[in-house]
Amino acid sequence: MGFEGKVAVITGASKGIGKAAAQAFARERAAVALVDFDETQGLAAARELESCGHQALFVAADITSEEAAHDMVDRVVEAWGRLDILVNNAGIYRQGDLLTTTTDDWRALLETNLNGAYFCAKHAVPAMLRKGGGVIINVGSEAGLVGIKGQVAYNVSKGALIAFTRSCAVDLAGRGIRVNCVCPGTTDTPLVREAVARAPDPAAARRHLEEVRPLNRLGMVEEIAAAILFLASDQAGYATGAILSIDGGYTAQ
Repeated sequence: MGFEGKVAVITGASKGIGKAAAQAFARERAAVALVDFDETQGLAAARELESCGHQALFVAADITSEEAAHDMVDRVVEAWGRLDILVNNAGIYRQGDLLTTTTDDWRALLETNLNGAYFCAKHAVPAMLRKGGGVIINVGSEAGLVGIKGQVAYNVSKGALIAFTRSCAVDLAGRGIRVNCVCPGTTDTPLVREAVARAPDPAAARRHLEEVRPLNRLGMVEEIAAAILFLASDQAGYATGAILSIDGGYTAQ
């Protein structure tokens, strides 16, 4: 898919969609920087790729800090001399409507899901421009496209990320940088499993998540990773500002 010789940075890469994306880019011969605050799982994911002969680097970073995002980009460029692809995948989830969402949860969701993407993109773009361009893929959510009950702060953070995608796409198109967004539906990730486990009846909660979508199942991380890979590839070279839903038909209803 044209990734040999390219450098891809994936945030939130220690597990779930981020880890699957890192593995997908590595299989296509990109050098992959796995960024996460979880050093144990992040190092393990990077070593797993290295053991298969891939170029991988783990960078411990809290992307809610602009300084940490800046230092992360510097470390990647120091290692490989370039940065071509940024996947803003890191995110957190909290439940709560307007009255039950705490101010701390509101701030935490926006700081991670939105500000983290902003900080990483802000410092990755100059590195991309030095090599003539690049690609940014933001990982949004079906929750950014429709109002899902009982998770107002999460919905807002993902809706804002979609607006961020479109704004950056039009700002950067003339400078050789494409910006797109993948919007997964509920996917079988550790984050989702943890949320389901907190429900009074976890089995019923999972069934509900499956039944509300026409395909009657949860997504798989490999399916989301494949979409990220496509939008980052030259095969999607005419796509910028695109919002790609991969949600089992949920937002088509």
